[in-house]
Amino acid sequence: MSRRETYEQKATALILPIIEQMKFELVDVEYVKEGGTWYLRAYIDKPGGITVDDCEAVSRLFSDLLDEEDFIEDSYVMEVSSPGLDRPLKKDRDLERSIGREVDVKLFRPLAGQKEMTGTLLAFTKDTLTIGFGEEDRIDIPRETIALVRLSFDF
Repeated sequence: MSRRETYEQKATALILPIIEQMKFELVDVEYVKEGGTWYLRAYIDKPGGITVDDCEAVSRLFSDLLDEEDFIEDSYVMEVSSPGLDRPLKKDRDLERSIGREVDVKLFRPLAGQKEMTGTLLAFTKDTLTIGFGEEDRIDIPRETIALVRLSFDF
């Protein structure tokens, strides 16, 4: 397991009790390097959306636990935020909530001549996503070929 994965798992274990106590959902935890700076990010959500006050409350408690455990060797910035409208749909519960909605799918390699497609999420299994295009056209996409799935929005 990589150092990044280890940090993400340990951070997830620390923040989950906080999130569950507050009746929020933990969408994702990531440890990434951007522009020379390491970031530990926790994305949280709840029905109706997360507020700045929600993020602040979780951040304070999470920061205290991170200081106590002190398992991250690097200097880093910790952030707690909403995942945003364009968040990736990574977990089955994200996909379940999105059945019947239009999604953008990006693939690692072309399938049916396309690396990117937009359609209606019709179903999913542990191995595939079924995307519909209009009344009759549909495609089963192997999950291991999917680089990114997110809700489609026209702004």
